[in-house]
Amino acid sequence: MKNDRRLWLKGLVALPLAASLPARADALARIRQQGRLRVAVYKDFAPYSLAGGKGIDADLGRALAARLGVAADIVAYTADEDMSDDLRNMVWKGHYLGTQPADVMLHVPVDRKLAAANDKVRIFAPYHRETLALARHPGRVAQPAQGSAAVALEVFTREKIGVETATLADAFLLSVLNGRLREQVVHFKSVGAAAAALADGQIAAVLAPRGELEAAVAGRSELVLDAFRLPELPTDGWPLGMAVKVEEAELADALAAALAELKQDGTLAAIFARYGITHLPA
Repeated sequence: MKNDRRLWLKGLVALPLAASLPARADALARIRQQGRLRVAVYKDFAPYSLAGGKGIDADLGRALAARLGVAADIVAYTADEDMSDDLRNMVWKGHYLGTQPADVMLHVPVDRKLAAANDKVRIFAPYHRETLALARHPGRVAQPAQGSAAVALEVFTREKIGVETATLADAFLLSVLNGRLREQVVHFKSVGAAAAALADGQIAAVLAPRGELEAAVAGRSELVLDAFRLPELPTDGWPLGMAVKVEEAELADALAAALAELKQDGTLAAIFARYGITHLPA
């Protein structure tokens, strides 16, 4: 995914719903009156957003709208330069080319630093915990990465490992072990492209967010997918949630309540299972 959102994901903490502005019923009342919830998702971002209005986030958007008693308009946006730009374009202001903001944006990292840097939005209601994972050719990388980086990543002083450009995985591998792996890191435009190179034998492994990587290597029985947890990693995971305009506390409360119902009755887990993705509660 272009200009990945995860470079800054260090020291993640849960973010409460609270914001200092008073609640307004305007947005929720308007949505119910119009009968539509406008849901922003990232464009071409498998498995979360796919062509034809499919994908985990798109399906979740429809399920949330249904709990509010309205229909969903799923709007796919192209990622901008960073997460703050996306929040501006997709939540509180709209794009300078004239695209109107959505009522709610999905796939937003629930991160205190991100929230503090974007005081015009309210970030809340985590629905999935993303983590890093390693897909590998077992004949070339025999063991899952475990222990310290010096031991776990030693194989990549000899073997090539793929990453999506400008991501947490990219930044980590370029800097770990004082840069010893830099020459072995191969950059790709997307996780899917990296996984294709892995399947073709051009590289020995791919490091990427688990959900994206699971989708990219689905059906390739010759590859092995492992959890990737090393003490040198800045984080072992980050929660994904939603964002609305900061003053729209009533809409946020309604969406959070709808999500709680989807978790409790198994709908959320079923959405992830539909796409063959491991759902990790946030």
